[in-house]
Amino acid sequence: MIFVAARCDGAEIRYVDTKRHLWWLSVLSPAVPGVCALLLWQSANPFWAAFPLIFYFVLVPVLDALVGEDTANPPEEVVEALSRDRYYRLLLYCSIPVLWFSFIAATAVAASMHLPLWAFATLAIGAGAASGGGLAVGHELGHGGTASDRFAAKLVCALTAYSHFTIEHNRGHHVLVATPDDPASARLGESIYRFALREIPGTALRGWGLERARLRARGLPFWHWRNDILQGYALALVVAGMLVAVFGWAALPFIAIHHLFGWLQLTQANYVEHYGLKRRRMENGRHEPCAPRHSWNTNHIVSNLLLFHLQRHSDHHANPMRPYQALRDFADLPRLPSGYPGCFVLAAIPPLWRRVMDPKVMRWAGGDLENVNIMPGRERHYAANLPA
Repeated sequence: MIFVAARCDGAEIRYVDTKRHLWWLSVLSPAVPGVCALLLWQSANPFWAAFPLIFYFVLVPVLDALVGEDTANPPEEVVEALSRDRYYRLLLYCSIPVLWFSFIAATAVAASMHLPLWAFATLAIGAGAASGGGLAVGHELGHGGTASDRFAAKLVCALTAYSHFTIEHNRGHHVLVATPDDPASARLGESIYRFALREIPGTALRGWGLERARLRARGLPFWHWRNDILQGYALALVVAGMLVAVFGWAALPFIAIHHLFGWLQLTQANYVEHYGLKRRRMENGRHEPCAPRHSWNTNHIVSNLLLFHLQRHSDHHANPMRPYQALRDFADLPRLPSGYPGCFVLAAIPPLWRRVMDPKVMRWAGGDLENVNIMPGRERHYAANLPA
């Protein structure tokens, strides 16, 4: 499809989105655990239980390194037409049955076969990684303005029983991002493991508090059927109950591992997206407006095509209503060394992560720790040991 617009001088612009059909990779990639589960059922070869993890955290980072980055932006004149094209929204909706298929198929196979413990666990972790990555779909739909978008986002978040996500993300994280007050913004010197212990309960409590306030403003109690979080939890509980009823109690630990690693997948994304970055506090006590420079960006082609452009996170936070297909790159952004899957692997080894990322943070901050969101108690260490 060709998008046509006119410049201010009347000259015609014709733009072809070369990624238009490649976004189907975002739709289909979450099917990997489900397809592998069916191959495992057919062949009884436990290799297929491990393949989703190999795919997401070995093959994708390697492909990112080989294929490289794409810094191209759509012309600003065609962004409005590009944003209105319903095809891109349809792809998000197509992702929902794929995500649910993958989870249900993996659960059914794991609970029905006598797998080695390692195969059972790795399949559950791989399926959780796919469902956690699928929260990128819930993230995009959660920013939509229609009732159908919000309902679809609930279906995605219920997949991992993480139903507070869109509420907390839109009304909490976007307000306080890149500040010490945000539990979803990682601090310089904070490991992914310490961050997870702060982020998971912190965002859940904030999401519950925001929903409680919303219901109170409408004269409703928290324990009410209109509670969006409880609706998602109820759906997750019903699905889990049905899977246990059909496939036996072996489904329960699989679901628990799946959900936990789905949460951790989102935690990893939050960790790498704002690590160490801080918005300046102004004289009136407020933080400066969120700009593209307050989020880490990456243009790695393969992982972006698997995550609906989530990794162009800088433009997203500066312009939350801009849809994924229209997100832009900028020349002066802080940049991650790889796509998200590669960065998740890097973050799992804290000394290696800090060796790569801490100098990047300090260069971004101009060598001034006052400009950094730093872990309390680590100021003296960085002042003494980190080169500017």
